[in-house]
Amino acid sequence: MGDSIDKYRELFKERKCCVVIPTYNNEQTLKKVINDVLVYTEQVIVVNDGSTDKTDEILQQFNQVDVISYAKNKGKGYALRKGIRYAYEQGFKYAITIDSDGQHFASDLPGFVEKIEDHPHAIIIGNRSMDQDGIPGKSSFGNRFSNFWFWFETGIRLPDTQSGFRLYPLEPLSKMKFFTRKYEFEIEVIVRAAWKGVEVTTIPIQIYYAPKETRVSHFRPFRDFSRVSVLNTILVIYALLIVKPFQFIKKLNKKNIREFYRNQILLNNESNIKITFAVMLGAFMGIAPVWGYQMMIAFALAHVFKLNKVIVLVVSNISIPPMIPIILYASFKTGGLFIEANKINLQYNTGITLDVIKDNLIQYIVGSLVFGVILALVLGLIAYILLLIFRKKPVIKEKYVESFQD
Repeated sequence: MGDSIDKYRELFKERKCCVVIPTYNNEQTLKKVINDVLVYTEQVIVVNDGSTDKTDEILQQFNQVDVISYAKNKGKGYALRKGIRYAYEQGFKYAITIDSDGQHFASDLPGFVEKIEDHPHAIIIGNRSMDQDGIPGKSSFGNRFSNFWFWFETGIRLPDTQSGFRLYPLEPLSKMKFFTRKYEFEIEVIVRAAWKGVEVTTIPIQIYYAPKETRVSHFRPFRDFSRVSVLNTILVIYALLIVKPFQFIKKLNKKNIREFYRNQILLNNESNIKITFAVMLGAFMGIAPVWGYQMMIAFALAHVFKLNKVIVLVVSNISIPPMIPIILYASFKTGGLFIEANKINLQYNTGITLDVIKDNLIQYIVGSLVFGVILALVLGLIAYILLLIFRKKPVIKEKYVESFQD
């Protein structure tokens, strides 16, 4: 046992990995958590997030531990940010965060350090297996809720996105500016890191939930769940308007364009008219004033009208970020041909009223619908002419394949 402990203590040093423990009023469990962690490494940072109990007295017993302390409680997310930043400034490459309420087992620390070898640039999250006995129902539901939105925002499926026991690679995080300060930080950091291309993976861990009457939790269900919900709303909107369109553009290259033309045009056994209507629907939905839901609605309409869904979705991406200002301006000016809105006077606050906002919004909505129809007709006409020139007749997939086999 002693040899294996020494091995992991050396591994912590070799891989420049520390442990960050954020704490707030956990005097009953803090000392044991620190002692358990010190078995595996003395590279420990405790962030005292404005505790008002005996936390200071406890921390004075550990001279080998770095302590960050401030008087006012600012939230777990803020404490984690302070600890992670401090760890990076001290030259560490990785930081493992572990809660101070006694739910996590320090004996799981070696698993994180070992997994660095195969995933040196990844965020590694401890999977608590939330379906096991003893897990509070609200925790299990909240985790499933969080898992779903993480998947929606990043396309990555994880079994436990709310676990506080995790390893962070510090280099990529050092280049990011975070905004949240409470529990929702642990969602913000993994979503935005995933958008930056940081791998997010998991490792199984143990979990202990104390009996309800002795359990200390600073999670405020309504307020903190509301914060998480607001954050997810912002992240979803940002993902739909910015992240996913840019990911789409990034994937566009000559090879992908050739594949798209070959599979969706040349090998498509649909008529030129149906392909044209797919282009027109995609163009209209790309302009339609339903930002954030354009692709979802476009997909549904393509299914209803039995049009090529891939073509519809590709064309609907006309509303990529660089084009958004142009689309908004063209829509508003088009609406001015039918509805002359009251202009907003930016110099005087008294000039901005609900009626003025309503009029301008109506002008934009009407203009976007008309502009969408016009653009759909123009692109549809261009697509149909090109199809007549370069696609003499629909090619059946089976026959196309057979010609290569012959």
